[in-house]
Amino acid sequence: MGHVTDDSPELVPARILNEFAYCPRLAYIEWVQGEFADSADTVEGRHQHRRVDQESGAMPAADELGDEKLHARSVYLSAPHLGLVARIDLIEGDGMQVTPVDYKRGEAPDVPEGAWEPERVQVCAQGLILEENGYTCAAGVLYFVASKRRVPVPFSAELRERTQSLLQQLREAARSPQSPPPLVDSPKCPRCSLVAICLPDEINLLRLPRDDVEPEPRRLLPARDDALPLYVQTSGTRIGKRDDELVIEPREGPKQAVRLGQTSQVAVFGHVQISTQAIQAMIGRGIPICYHSAGGWFYAMTMGAMHKNVELRRLQFRAAENPERSLAIARKLVTAKIRNCRTLLRRNAQDPPMRDLDGMRAMAEEAARADAAASLLGIEGTAARLYYQNFPSLLRADPEAGLTFDFHGRNRRPPRDPTNALLSLAYALLTKDVTLAVQSVGFDPFLGFYHRPRYGRPALALDLMEEFRPLIADSVVLTAVNTGIVRPGDFVQRAGAVNLNEAGRLKFIRQYERRMDELVTHPVFGYRISYRRVLEVQARLLARFLAGEVPEYPGFETR
Repeated sequence: MGHVTDDSPELVPARILNEFAYCPRLAYIEWVQGEFADSADTVEGRHQHRRVDQESGAMPAADELGDEKLHARSVYLSAPHLGLVARIDLIEGDGMQVTPVDYKRGEAPDVPEGAWEPERVQVCAQGLILEENGYTCAAGVLYFVASKRRVPVPFSAELRERTQSLLQQLREAARSPQSPPPLVDSPKCPRCSLVAICLPDEINLLRLPRDDVEPEPRRLLPARDDALPLYVQTSGTRIGKRDDELVIEPREGPKQAVRLGQTSQVAVFGHVQISTQAIQAMIGRGIPICYHSAGGWFYAMTMGAMHKNVELRRLQFRAAENPERSLAIARKLVTAKIRNCRTLLRRNAQDPPMRDLDGMRAMAEEAARADAAASLLGIEGTAARLYYQNFPSLLRADPEAGLTFDFHGRNRRPPRDPTNALLSLAYALLTKDVTLAVQSVGFDPFLGFYHRPRYGRPALALDLMEEFRPLIADSVVLTAVNTGIVRPGDFVQRAGAVNLNEAGRLKFIRQYERRMDELVTHPVFGYRISYRRVLEVQARLLARFLAGEVPEYPGFETR
């Protein structure tokens, strides 16, 4: 959603005014940047609102009111002069006097006013809307469902003035290219549904003096996602919809069903068909559909409308056109990648040469100081050669298994040996997940800062995945080889190319998903979250850096 302008003022929803009174940053993220996430509280609130959300009862115009009593549910009204809009849960009337009733899911608080200020401001805004439409309105009512209590809210001069003052403040905040600062160590944050988007403690840790914030932020975001990815790779399979489920129908074998609410993404390989009803259901729930070739190459996705945070994309495009700003981001990513590659070698290689480890440490330091993109590219290339020279020492496949995992350097399109086949699939899966992460934040995944734009290549996703290649993709390959997860019968060789067959790919994908679900300690914040969650956190931190909220992007470097 674009910024509010004086020439074409947007109508502010009364509920957003409630949120602004509660937390200005929350209102900005939801209304200006167009981001929203459900929590148990928001889901429960919608459930309790299901009755009042159904329109019922006549609502005559102000000049048509008579002496009869009025009881109208879910009335949608706007006040263009004030710049407000609301769907009022219930309007009660007795003669010429009307009263807005706003339903709240919790219990009435024990405060002198009977309700917190944000709730009183919201119902007052509804009263102002009614007045602009010609009705007489002197008070509102807040009905708290949990305590079954009606709390009257007189529209005093002070409350009216406060409501209009907050409305003006909200409009001024919406005109700013930067969101309001996060609350500091606030008790409001843990129950906020947007806490994983806002990252209040994390942003404060990075932007404020250390004496002003806790030494380690609270882990306010869930460690893992409740929903899981769905992979469908059997050729000829059809995905349909039945009620609240996706139904997977292979050409042969039994059907399977998965609940839409438990699905985070759907990845299909090769010739898999999806019904229009299933596509529409997934789009409606924000579930992306990712398309891979039969061999695993990630090439497309289906999602809903583009993310509303156009301001972030404007910042992204400006930064990409600025060589110094692009280089600052690229240095962080490449430095983290080299250090993570070195850590993987140091921990897992059989007697890694200290000369090479020292060389990679020196290259990471050079990358952090690189003064040009070409220099950084050269440093990364040299470090990659050292890394892949030592990669065979990480492989411990049983030679009696009949399959050698000899590795003599990286090759692809097509891969010519089993190890490179595994690496190619791992990188394709990681590209898919990082693309989803950056797009969910509001970025354009095809414009990067290190990888230059090329038709059809998600350059920003390739940028951000650099630091995670060794930690996620390479680690999955090593585990699959060294523990015997992949076996000789899991590969097919044709015309010099090597690929996993369907059974081998399924086993490898399962290992990849186990890695993505594994908890890891964030090196900056100190709490433990899954690798999948880390990808989203890092994408959001990159967005906060571009917006000027934090002084630099903190690369993810495992300890």
